[in-house]
Amino acid sequence: MAESNFVDYVKIYCRSGNGGPGSTHYHREKYIPRGGPDGGDGGKGGSVILRADTNFWTLLHLRYARHVFAEHGASGSGARSSGKAGKDIYIDVPVGTVAYDGDTGEFLCDVSEEGQEVILLQGGRGGLGNWNFRTSTNQTPRFSQPGEPLIERNVVLELKLLADIGLVGFPNAGKSTLLSVVSAAKPKIADYPFTTLEPNLGIVPYRDGKSFVMADIPGIIEGASEGRGLGLRFLRHIERNSVLLFMIPADSENIQEDFRILLNELAQFNPELLDKQRILAITKSDMLDDELMREMSKDLPDVPYQFISSIAGTGLMELKDLLWKEINDEKNRVSTISHRSITVRPPTENEDDLIVEDEPFEYGINDDNEDMDRYENMEPGWEETGKNY
Repeated sequence: MAESNFVDYVKIYCRSGNGGPGSTHYHREKYIPRGGPDGGDGGKGGSVILRADTNFWTLLHLRYARHVFAEHGASGSGARSSGKAGKDIYIDVPVGTVAYDGDTGEFLCDVSEEGQEVILLQGGRGGLGNWNFRTSTNQTPRFSQPGEPLIERNVVLELKLLADIGLVGFPNAGKSTLLSVVSAAKPKIADYPFTTLEPNLGIVPYRDGKSFVMADIPGIIEGASEGRGLGLRFLRHIERNSVLLFMIPADSENIQEDFRILLNELAQFNPELLDKQRILAITKSDMLDDELMREMSKDLPDVPYQFISSIAGTGLMELKDLLWKEINDEKNRVSTISHRSITVRPPTENEDDLIVEDEPFEYGINDDNEDMDRYENMEPGWEETGKNY
């Protein structure tokens, strides 16, 4: 079976750049016997920056590029010349990507707008050259600062799709069928459970050229919070949705009980999902007559509902009207969402080893002169005499 191109979870190893060491240098020029210190500052190390890009819709491009290294800053030199700054490296991700610490699962940041940039790892600052330490009592400082060390971290990136409507229901409830009928999306549809193994997005056209986005996720079963079925990990794709559309087939033995089970599984994943506006769609209702619909309406949950049939096309326009009304209700707008810390999944057999063997970076005094014997006898705390660090 071919591997899916939809990747919504990757773990990468990131490392910023070291700050370049400052220079210990003295001015040398003909007819200037005592030129004095002129060591320049080290360059700033490169940072690792997360950037949202609408040209990406999945994290597939990061699956096989899991080591992200920024450049180190160059050391300073004579004539008060600063070292070259290390080049920042950008990680382009789809809009809606959330970053977590790969070891602790702690939330780091998210990018929810096109072009938004967030610094994941700050590059080290360059060390000050000896020119910065000259004073009236120490006119020839024989020391300089090392650069700040790099920062390294394992980072988990999770994609949370941006959509207006999220479809929630048991397997074979008709979610993918509805999405294929009301939009141009072509999800896989079959008469067995768990046909949908990955989320699908569709743009649903509405009146007067308007439209909204609908997200279909794999079906949920009772006990999904305990790992049954496909579990709950796909529910993160509806955390940003304004409205949740619960879909329960008309031939269900107890619609009230099914609705309660679905709500319970949402609460197990994230209790904040229960605060979202809920709408109920009774699917496969082409087998019902008007009298039976009226009887069933008496025992439905206390939420807005609509009887629909994706195959017969009945009730779909009324459902669109109901969804559009709820989407544009100010109280249903999602301004911000609170991201909880995650439990970091152990690597699978085919995942790359994220442990990187690298040569240690040595920090010390950059000596361009031979007379450094006095440095060892300097008073402790000399580092605090510098400026702007």
